Amino acid sequence: MPEAMQDIQGQLDHRRIAIRKVGVKNISYPITVLDRAKKLQRTVATVNMYVNLPHQFKGTHMSRFVEILNRFHGEINLESMHRILVEMKERLNAEAAHLEIEFPYFLRVNSGRETAGEGVGVGEYRCRMHGSLGEKDDLTLSIRIPIAPPRPLPSCEGLPRSLGHWGTAEISLRFRRMVWIEEIIALVATVTRHDLCWPSGQGDEERGCVLSVENMAKALGSKLRNHPDIRWFSVRVENLAAGFNTFAALSGGQSLT
Repeated sequence: MPEAMQDIQGQLDHRRIAIRKVGVKNISYPITVLDRAKKLQRTVATVNMYVNLPHQFKGTHMSRFVEILNRFHGEINLESMHRILVEMKERLNAEAAHLEIEFPYFLRVNSGRETAGEGVGVGEYRCRMHGSLGEKDDLTLSIRIPIAPPRPLPSCEGLPRSLGHWGTAEISLRFRRMVWIEEIIALVATVTRHDLCWPSGQGDEERGCVLSVENMAKALGSKLRNHPDIRWFSVRVENLAAGFNTFAALSGGQSLT
């Protein structure tokens, strides 16, 4: 009978050189995530999976990463992320395991501008979950949220002027208990429409509210700092100016100077 194929990747390596990262990336994969209103939402994610291998192993079979992912049938939540990381670490004999999942999340939103013919629509928000498991477990959720002008701009005769986007807020969180994606999106909308809304001071109320990246970042940081379920955060606000972008960033309750 023919001899069974040897697992060369799993053999001991006596060169004592640890592999910092080995894995697979850019896997397009259908997933199901939690939706506050609908309970579940189906979307398509880009997945990266990698491990840190100790020096005594030559490497690992790359197919094992996808095998582990398939076992969870694309159901992604706090519990399944942890279980995937545990299985990656154990099956691949790794010192640490890492999982990155990036996906679009869709949410029905009310623009508050029904009189302008812009009532309920669907917003797309880029989300990223990064989980690591070494000696400790770590999970970060990042959400990229478009920021629109808080008031409609004046339209010229004929077709209405497009509102476009003022900029974006990218918020990353580590939390004590689960925080809904919708909750963070609503928090940004509240800051934009209410907390930072004041006249332009130029005698033209139709020009809307004056926003700055510094004030927006501070207001978001204040809201996140006081959230009982969030133990760490970072905020990066970027304004899409003509020819260049401006930005402000803070993290973990720090104040801008």
